[in-house]
Amino acid sequence: MQVKAITPRGYCKGVVRAIEMAKKAKDEKKPIVILGMIVHNQYIVDALKEMGIETIDHPGKTRLELLDEIDEGTVIITAHGASDQVFEKARGKGLHVIDASCLDVIKTHNVIKTRLQEGFEVLYFGKAGHPEAEGAVSIDAERVHLITSKSDLDGIDPGRSYVITNQTTMSLYDVQELCEYAEKLLPYVLVEKETCTATKIRQEAIKNMDEDVDIVFIVGDPHSNNTQKLAAIAREKREVHMIESLEDLDVELLRGKRKAAVSSGASTPTYLTNQVIGFLEQFEETDPATYRKPATDLTKILD
Repeated sequence: MQVKAITPRGYCKGVVRAIEMAKKAKDEKKPIVILGMIVHNQYIVDALKEMGIETIDHPGKTRLELLDEIDEGTVIITAHGASDQVFEKARGKGLHVIDASCLDVIKTHNVIKTRLQEGFEVLYFGKAGHPEAEGAVSIDAERVHLITSKSDLDGIDPGRSYVITNQTTMSLYDVQELCEYAEKLLPYVLVEKETCTATKIRQEAIKNMDEDVDIVFIVGDPHSNNTQKLAAIAREKREVHMIESLEDLDVELLRGKRKAAVSSGASTPTYLTNQVIGFLEQFEETDPATYRKPATDLTKILD
């Protein structure tokens, strides 16, 4: 089967940094606990657990609430960042804190703090319930407004001055559409887009994929917002399937297909994506022997 391995794909610099910091933390004061998923990929969470690094993550609980379950040892802040209140609470409990926040997320937090000091309110384009959005809005819950859709903008007071920024993993096309809508509604608005470069170029690559691609596989965890956005962009023109690994690939989907494209989220281990690419490259619909999928070797996840 023909395969187009879309580049770039896979880990961004923020994910690499977070994983390396977590791996190096294995000798720190025990227990070592990550406050939420270090990055949005369950394979990585499981691999770190094998190293003795636990993860606390309960749907619906904030980072502040999760901290109530940690009373000693080391806590790792995930790549998604956290509010100042989280850091203060952790240190107040006597915990050793390792900050694995993505530098792009830290930059966005600094933009928000600076603009708040200048008298602006902030319109933050993001996903409700996402830890990155939680951390940003928590900077000032009254003056940082989470915007998830155009309808959220309809209730904004047009008499105030605003700055727009966004979750770094948002679709650049969605952000552009929301910005244009906000500028029509609000007379006093300044735009500071914060979609990270890695997200931008991956989304553009998906948007401009080869015309003769029949089917697209996006490899990544369903919790990953940037993975979901890649899939959404690809679906505008192609048949798209999100899979966590080769184990999830249904061979029946390949019948009648000549060319597949493969990309992956910024927190997807390269090993998992390469497994998918390798399988598709050797696949021949007329040869049942090529239908057999190799097992996933969990020891290679953090390589």
